[in-house]
Amino acid sequence: MAKKLELKFLNEENRTVTISVDQPIEPVDAVAVNAAMDEIITQGCFFSSGGNLISKKEARIVERNVFDVQL
Repeated sequence: MAKKLELKFLNEENRTVTISVDQPIEPVDAVAVNAAMDEIITQGCFFSSGGNLISKKEARIVERNVFDVQL
């Protein structure tokens, strides 16, 4: 079960930009995630094709399960 922390932002074109972090520490510290997202926006350390990241949209844990099928 692979898990990812997805940080979703809006850029200058009001389009969603996702930054994924593999194997997040759980339980997720919402305060730390919120602060990290604020810092990413403040520092302007990521750039998208639609411009700078200007606001937070959401953060979530995504889990992917793979089950093999016998052929």
